[in-house]
Amino acid sequence: MNHLRPLCRFTNSFLKPRLNSAIFLKIHNHRFNMSTATNGVLEAGQGDKPRYVDIGINLTDPVYSGIYYDTQRHPADLPSVISRAVTAGCQKLIVTGSDLEESRKAVELSKEYSGVLFATVGVHPCSCLQFLKAPKTPDKYLQELESLALEAKNTNHCVAFGEFGLDYDRLTLCPKDVQLEYFEKQLDIATRLHLPLFLHSRAAHGDFVRILKARLEELPKRGVVHSFTGTKEEMEELVALGFDIGVNGCSLKTEENLEVVKAIPMERLQIETDGPWCEIRPSHASSKWLKGFEEGKEGEGISEGEKSIEGGKGWKSVKKEKWVEGVMIKGRNEPCMIGRVAWVVAGVKGVSVKQLREAASKNSCKMFDLGT
Repeated sequence: MNHLRPLCRFTNSFLKPRLNSAIFLKIHNHRFNMSTATNGVLEAGQGDKPRYVDIGINLTDPVYSGIYYDTQRHPADLPSVISRAVTAGCQKLIVTGSDLEESRKAVELSKEYSGVLFATVGVHPCSCLQFLKAPKTPDKYLQELESLALEAKNTNHCVAFGEFGLDYDRLTLCPKDVQLEYFEKQLDIATRLHLPLFLHSRAAHGDFVRILKARLEELPKRGVVHSFTGTKEEMEELVALGFDIGVNGCSLKTEENLEVVKAIPMERLQIETDGPWCEIRPSHASSKWLKGFEEGKEGEGISEGEKSIEGGKGWKSVKKEKWVEGVMIKGRNEPCMIGRVAWVVAGVKGVSVKQLREAASKNSCKMFDLGT
């Protein structure tokens, strides 16, 4: 069963006013302090601090600026979101670029929060009509995309090219022929950048794999197929081609999904939240694996300090209309929730949470050259 992400990210993207990168950053006017974010955890007596990499987080989405469906509901709280993530052990976050402007914002955020945030640069398949409808020509758009990625790569801010690929679940947002054309053209860019790929595939596995297979020799760093919701056979084919598999809450919705995740080799597994979407919900098959977590049980590989803050525990969650500084928003997924993904995946695979997070973190740091 394929996950359909809410359409607010893409619908009427050419009709609505959009914040440019400079204005976006001015909204988030609090400075981030790594020591402040981590000291609270260490003072709590946590000797074995969790360590995660969230490989897919959409921090440029308007909801982290307090904007929901074009209406300002509360002040921007991105610094608090990042602080909660670090406190929960999410030490590296990769901010997803979904088109040229969102990629610029992702790069600017990675500069603002250097060493904690990193960026991807690319155009999501559902946004590929921008190549045709933007004021600039398609070739100019592609040139600017490549220049942005190259410049950000050279300053260690862009660590992957993407998010790009194919999405046949939402052809109303972008026709198949346009998606195919600009998947190929973005792959042309990728072969020159020598970055790992941050890939998207929905109900398009045949075309997706066919196109990638033809370019494998030009893509030695391969990449990750994120937010994976495909079949076990599709996963195994991608792994055989050298790609990693990214897992979030939407990869864990059904029993079939859980069987797929169980079969992912540990050395090819990466985890993510894909916030503000893809949270684990009570209706998901994965929710039963969270019972011990919700009850605050320690579990194998979970320290006393960790269970108090990992996965969003310890922070109050309210409706957006009730927002005050320091709270989480109900229904808005955050990177501090990544521990919930780890808990479920570890349970499904029959390993400790510590083993799972260490393996996933190692895989991400190696692929995206994030250090140790």
